Amino acid sequence: MSGARNIVVLTGGRSLERNVSLRSGAHVREALTRLGHDVRAVDADGDVLGSLLAGKPEVAFIALHGRDGEDGTIQQLLEAVGIPYTGSPPAACMSAHDKALAKHLMQAGGIPTPDFRCLSERAVKQLGGAALLEEIERSLAFPLVVKPARQGSALGVKFARSREELPGALVGAFSYDDKVLVERFIAGRDLAVSVLDGDPLPVVEAVPREEDFYDFSSRYEIGMTTFVCPAELDDATTARAQELALATYELLGCRGVARVDLMLDAQTSELWVLECNVVPGMTDTSLLPMAADAAGIDFDQLIERVLESAFEHLAVPPERAG
Repeated sequence: MSGARNIVVLTGGRSLERNVSLRSGAHVREALTRLGHDVRAVDADGDVLGSLLAGKPEVAFIALHGRDGEDGTIQQLLEAVGIPYTGSPPAACMSAHDKALAKHLMQAGGIPTPDFRCLSERAVKQLGGAALLEEIERSLAFPLVVKPARQGSALGVKFARSREELPGALVGAFSYDDKVLVERFIAGRDLAVSVLDGDPLPVVEAVPREEDFYDFSSRYEIGMTTFVCPAELDDATTARAQELALATYELLGCRGVARVDLMLDAQTSELWVLECNVVPGMTDTSLLPMAADAAGIDFDQLIERVLESAFEHLAVPPERAG
């Protein structure tokens, strides 16, 4: 460690991922304390600005998942008050958090991502969007994945295996967001590549033990999923997954750390990028710490590296507290 810092860990918040965020924040705070930093946690469910200004920290460590933490809101607030922070800048957060926008950018940037259609609740109800269902069936074919455009941790993700199931899947997804994606389902292996300081980490494969997809419970309940890291892939597939993850990270303008989720097509062996998470989890079952460990980076070292990345884009880093 190069010097103790006065750090605030932003955690909790008001999103549906609040409990996961509290767990991530607790792990981060414990690691920073072990590293000798002066740390306090702020639950971002109230007057965050007042808490920050009351004891202005040297840096903010963002462990805030979901809305506010990943959509650029907290990043813009921190920039407004001049507090360096971990992770990606506002534009990257906005782009990654909105899955539809991210996928449009990927398509324009030549990154393979499953074909999709985006529907807003207003369009479906008021602008005749319901007529798109036939076009969706014709162009994408079943089964389909229906997911909220701005939600994480697989919350609200529904499957439609037939035309009859599509309306119900849309209703379920719309209960989480007023904009949803209808995406071509890729049957295959669920992979994730975390990128740390511009370097891809080992590939993680998530193998759910009971469900037929990697849902919220599978992600966060210990024992629900088998994780393999490094994933058992041939060298060419590993290199390609890491290449795509880095390309996505750079395309969206990410900084510090991010995690890119991919599918390895069981039929064609092609890799498809699904999405990018700019505030990866730090829980017991989170994939970033697992990948870092496989690369020889223990949890405390990971947290220190993420912390230091907060200052790398600054022309003149602030003086250290100690």
